[in-house]
Amino acid sequence: MKLVAWFSEVDKDDVGLVGGKGANLGELTRAGIPVPSGFILTAHAYSHFLDQSGVRSQIEQLLAGLDVNDSATLQHVAAEIKQLITSAQIPQGVAGQVARCYREMGGGPVAVRSSATAEDLAEASFAGQQSTYLNVIGEEQVTRAVQDCWASLFEARAIFYRQNAGFEHLKVGIAVVVQHMVQSERSGVMFTLEPVSGARDKIVIEAIYGLGEAVVSGVVTPDLYILNKTDLSILDRTIAQQECQLVRNPEGAAAGEYNVWLNLAPDLGAQQKLSDDDIKRLAEIGRSVEQHYGRPQDIEWAAEGGQFFLVQARPVTVTGAADDENEMEHETAPVLMEGSPAGPGVAYGPVKIVLGPEGIDQVAKGDILVAEMTTPDFVPAMKRAAAIVTDRGGRTSHAAIVSRELGLPAIVGTGNATQVLHDEQEITVSCAEGDTAFVYTGIAKIAIETLDIAAIPATRTQVMLNMGNPAAAFRWWRLPADGVGLARMEFVVS
Repeated sequence: MKLVAWFSEVDKDDVGLVGGKGANLGELTRAGIPVPSGFILTAHAYSHFLDQSGVRSQIEQLLAGLDVNDSATLQHVAAEIKQLITSAQIPQGVAGQVARCYREMGGGPVAVRSSATAEDLAEASFAGQQSTYLNVIGEEQVTRAVQDCWASLFEARAIFYRQNAGFEHLKVGIAVVVQHMVQSERSGVMFTLEPVSGARDKIVIEAIYGLGEAVVSGVVTPDLYILNKTDLSILDRTIAQQECQLVRNPEGAAAGEYNVWLNLAPDLGAQQKLSDDDIKRLAEIGRSVEQHYGRPQDIEWAAEGGQFFLVQARPVTVTGAADDENEMEHETAPVLMEGSPAGPGVAYGPVKIVLGPEGIDQVAKGDILVAEMTTPDFVPAMKRAAAIVTDRGGRTSHAAIVSRELGLPAIVGTGNATQVLHDEQEITVSCAEGDTAFVYTGIAKIAIETLDIAAIPATRTQVMLNMGNPAAAFRWWRLPADGVGLARMEFVVS
């Protein structure tokens, strides 16, 4: 029963042992991709803790018959389970292994990150459902952070997500990654496709100053760079004004907070966060990761001292590509505001402004959820909402990923939605018009034009189709194409 494993000892096939994050970090390390070094406390260690502490049966009793749609009861049960886990005694053998490996790493600041065995999967990302602790220092503090990561497997949002995704709670294990902390001067997220449209010929990079937790959580609106995947030319860029950055707190645990927010000078916050050369250099790393895995990747990156590091890579679960590409939607009405499209589609309904997770019970089925930002705690309300609009965040934030998994139209980074809109105001949300999404006043008339593909005239120029996935032939055979080719061997075999 292996309790710990170094990154170099695992690969992508070890998800059951070290979770999705741990398995991918091991795979990247073995592939020669720049990854901060570290070790993983395995899912066996978590299971050993549940059995030795006696909390497994108590958790089973608390979860029995739980209605996850009853938000108040869900929050209460989650709090009880987390208290059980954080107050239980960690087996000495487990705590000793954590301390030993931390010493072998050389001590110093580390990131302690949850890595569930049902996480970063091709069909479900579990984005943001478990906890991460940055700049943790000292054996005792690292061990405490490990225990907090275990407890985060039973956050209300995580219980709700698992139930809706069809995963059994106690059959999902959790490993914990402990790795050297990159003191990010710049950080962000990279998708090796365009996540809203699903275009695979593009790479999308989001960048901010400071630690990357600020961008994946949606707290800060990042710069957005879109590149051509073939020649890495920069096709588009949107520079966001960043007002503050998250950095290591020099006082650390003594101050009760490992990290602290610092204001940025306005002229610095308005600058492009990465140079054009760095954008291309980072995109090249992303392209190599996609080539290694053979499918598009969702990557978290950090830069320190002129060097890029990858701190996470996982398959893209859901893109915004519409199920039926033959439908085109057009709408016209007075525009209230604009933002970045995070989930495609058009929806309308009454506004419900929610300023924190404690208000999610107010959201009824069909409401437009409006918030400063949506954390994973909002998922129960997101499932009831018709669409989402936020003040802050980018299209690669955790909330944007989950919006796409839920099939929700979502607009992020509007800047002032919570100030301009008001409860019960009827609006229309449109994420069907390219790189900009719009909020319209009132219920817009939506005209849907269905195109008959069979009626498209043939052209004198022969038009051929390339499709990496042969299964796509069942979708596109109706097009007036003169040939279909390039079915990739790995797709054929699988």
